[in-house]
Amino acid sequence: MEAEKLFEELSSQIKDRGYYLNSDREFTNSLLKGLLVNQERYGYRACPCRLASGVKARDLDIICPCDYRDQDLNDHGACFCGLYVSREIAQGEKKLQPVPERRPGFTQRSQMEAKSPSSENKPGNGETYPLWRCRVCGYLCARSEPPEKCPICQVGKERFEEMEIDLKLKPR
Repeated sequence: MEAEKLFEELSSQIKDRGYYLNSDREFTNSLLKGLLVNQERYGYRACPCRLASGVKARDLDIICPCDYRDQDLNDHGACFCGLYVSREIAQGEKKLQPVPERRPGFTQRSQMEAKSPSSENKPGNGETYPLWRCRVCGYLCARSEPPEKCPICQVGKERFEEMEIDLKLKPR
């Protein structure tokens, strides 16, 4: 599958779901080519901007779309590699900015200390995230803000209600 076909496939998957692909086609095609190389190399589409181990069980969090996409979109307007972007970036209203790595164990120490000087504020150590529930279909997501559109029933973010949940993640 070539990059253009993958672009069309991803575009159809996200259509009307509140997700946008980067509108810089040259940049986006280079990312898509990287996904295709990783598909051929590893058998799965690992993020082209991260180092994959080649062991699918270890890389599940970085198979595109990665586990960090929604939170990166919410916090920075783009995912780590810049393939998925906010509506504002897709429409040229905002510029794409660098997104810090949030993958555990892969974040530079200086970035971690600058964002969170004590381990008490790191996810998995009792940090509280809002839980958003779609009032129409019941879809749940834990992130700072609800998605622009519900990925299940397509209603807008105004149809979400906020709930609180305390995530206590345990290492594997």
